This record gives sequence, C-alpha cells and structure tokens, in this order.
Amino acid sequence: MSTATLPERISAKLYIQHQEDPECRIVGTLEQLQPNAPTQGRKIALILHGTMGHKDYLYQKRLALKLPMDSFRFDFRGNHETGGQWKPAALLEDIEDIKTVVAYLKSTYGYVIDLVVAHSRGVLSAFKWICTTEDGRNISGFVNASGRYRMHVMNEAAWGGKEGFGEQGFCEWSVVVARKPVTVKIYREDIDIFRKWDTSFVIDQFPSTIDVLTIHGLSDTRVPPFDALIYASILGQRTPGTHTLHVIEDADHNFTNRQDDVVNKILDWLDVRQRNGTINPIWVNTSELMGGRVETSRL
Repeated sequence: MSTATLPERISAKLYIQHQEDPECRIVGTLEQLQPNAPTQGRKIALILHGTMGHKDYLYQKRLALKLPMDSFRFDFRGNHETGGQWKPAALLEDIEDIKTVVAYLKSTYGYVIDLVVAHSRGVLSAFKWICTTEDGRNISGFVNASGRYRMHVMNEAAWGGKEGFGEQGFCEWSVVVARKPVTVKIYREDIDIFRKWDTSFVIDQFPSTIDVLTIHGLSDTRVPPFDALIYASILGQRTPGTHTLHVIEDADHNFTNRQDDVVNKILDWLDVRQRNGTINPIWVNTSELMGGRVETSRL
C-alpha cells in the first residue's frame, strides 16, 4: 500500500491515569493523520506489544507510521515507560490496561476503536477484550501476530529458563528492552498460571463480523506455527467475518529481520478490505517459486 498521498501526521506522547491503579500512568504514543480535524467518531487502531516488549519495538512503530488511520500504541503495566510491576502471567491486568486506554481515547477524543494489531502475549489479552466488551465486539479488524492457542504447549526455554528452575524454584530471564538490559525472575508458579489461561472461548465467543489476519513465522520456536492453523480453523468458519492466514518462511517469533514484511502484509490486507476485494484464507509469498521475483499467491 502506498502512503505517498497520506496527509502529514504528528506523534504525541500521552500519559493516561490508570482506572484500576491510582499510582500508575500508562504511557503511549498517539499518531494522528489530521491533527487539526475533529476526532469525534474517527476510527483508530490499537497496537499491542508482547511479553517484555514495548510500544516501539519490532514492527509496532514502523506500522504506526504507515497506517492509513490514526493509531495508539502503549506500554503495558511494568513495561518500559509505564509504571507498575511487570508480572509474567498478568493477562487480566493487561486487559484492564486496554480498557483504561480505550476509555480515555473515547472520552477525551471521541475515537472509535476499529482495528487491533497484537503480538504474542498481546494477542491473548486482545482476544479476551474483544470477546468480553462492547467496544471490542464492534471493531472491524484484528491482526494476530505470533499468537498462542495451546497454552500447555510451552517449556521453560520459552521464558528464558534454558538452565531450568533449579533448587531455587525460579529462572532468570535477561533481555534488552528499549536498548537497556533487563533481568526478571520467572517462578514455576508463573508458568503454571500462564498455562491455565483458557483460550477456548474464542471458539464460540469471537464475533462473527470481524475480519482477522493471522501472521506467523514458520521458524517460531516459542509459539509453534501449528497454533496459527488452529486459529485459522476456528476463525475461518465465521461469516461474514473472514480469516486470512499468512506464514513467513524463516521468520522467528519476533520476525527478526522480517519486520518490514509484517508491516507490508498488514497494509496489503487493509488495502484489500478497503477496496472490498476478495480476502482468501491463505496468503503466502512465493518468491522462491518465481525465480527470485516477489509475487503474492492468494490460494
């Protein structure tokens, strides 16, 4: 999708007082295409990050700067610039964060949430928010990037516990967040809580009107690509809502060195929807079959 004709946008950092945590302010970035135009009733996209991520990592900022609509991306509690304590399995708190953000965007600007783009852990929280709130049920599009369905299919290595928990009962996970080293402790109980999160509600509670794009890397060792097929099977049976599956060969969980591919595919998908084009269930790049030329095959 070309962005050459899009009006100039501005970015604004927002500090949102949390509804459930008086000592916490959610920090996020609002991207507006027409900052001087009224926002009452204007559609906006939410961009949600995953575990130990933040609002500007991976493809999130790149996507926000190219979307043909306003967007808001933010740090969940305990991540990067947002206060509070980071917890490995606090999905219910993530959902509270989404509700706080949505309430603020509605009351302050009059925005209507229309699109949600989520990665990894953010997918789990987004699915629950979509299925259990009026605002969620009324969105028109959802992008599921590297989302997990089978919660029990995970191991210690997925949390950085390559050496196991040992006698101390926890492992240390060291990552770089916004170019700063961060080390957190993951306890066995955290993984137990995470594994017990029930995703089966998606089967009969996900709205039938929402179009879904699932993107997954075939080299994802953290969330098996088969989970993407499960979501495709579940969500592909709805009507009039559609489901499109796009897999990226050699891409890992975070789409390392393939983040532009993720952005471009989301923009292409939005473009097809906007033009009321046919959205097919499988969408893959077949450059290897075309002698190195980048072609798109919609099967």
